[in-house]
Amino acid sequence: MPVEVFGANYAFLPKKEILRFGEIVRVAESAVELGVTKLRLTGGEPLLRKELPELVKMLAQIEGVEDIAMTTNAALLDKFAADLKDNGLNRVTVSLDSLDDEVFAQMNGVGAKPAKVVAGIDAALAVGLGVKINAVIKKGVNDGDVESLVQFARERGIPVRFIEYMDTGNVNGWKLDEVVPSKVLLERLQATLPLVKKAGKAGETATRYHIEGEEGFEVGFISSVTAPFCSGCNRARLSADGQIFTCLFASQGFDVKPILRDEDQMIDLTENLRDLWLKRSDRYSELRSAGTKDLKKAEMSYLGG
Repeated sequence: MPVEVFGANYAFLPKKEILRFGEIVRVAESAVELGVTKLRLTGGEPLLRKELPELVKMLAQIEGVEDIAMTTNAALLDKFAADLKDNGLNRVTVSLDSLDDEVFAQMNGVGAKPAKVVAGIDAALAVGLGVKINAVIKKGVNDGDVESLVQFARERGIPVRFIEYMDTGNVNGWKLDEVVPSKVLLERLQATLPLVKKAGKAGETATRYHIEGEEGFEVGFISSVTAPFCSGCNRARLSADGQIFTCLFASQGFDVKPILRDEDQMIDLTENLRDLWLKRSDRYSELRSAGTKDLKKAEMSYLGG
């Protein structure tokens, strides 16, 4: 969320437009009816939502939910880690693009420092939450920090994922020549580490590597630009104001809020979600070209990762 765009005068959503916890749970229940077993809370920053551990508790009580995760910048994670764990959260994915103060501040756009993030990671590990690190790599900014992030993850026995810099939203000024291909990073790391490829799983976004005999630690690569995986995507996203998106790069979503708030409509939410999913045709990353560069896309800060 670059400060020059989302500054003090930015007009955020009125509170009444934001889904209530019960409404989020209703959507999750319908998704579970259709076979979903994993739920993820993301943002923006989910920990800014008041009483978030209570939402985790409500979601954990849905029969059929096997895993609840959260993507976070970890600035508040040390404060909430224990409550989140106690209420049913299983794991967190933490955004950490660099361990260097200046580089980290440049990447996050608001001048934040990595020390607070590291404290959140260690607090999460201390209470037994699974932890994974995500790092977006941008050429000429933090591509020199890859090895230090790998060492950080290895010391803690946790996974780290390197994500190719993507053209999400409309305000990040994306340029193709700022992308560092995953293949380049893998070759660099394999020059000094005995990284062995792990078997993939259905719907998985990352290609994963580990060091034999080392528990927990692994290096993954999410290569949406150089190796798109649209055909295997099994993720849908619910925005804070009730829009369901079937692609990270979608221009618009399906508004479920009228269904949730007007009982007189008697519309079957589950069937609507089924129909939406069966008709989806999103494949932006496979089509990415000069012809798609001007398409309007939802911002990452609105849609979540």
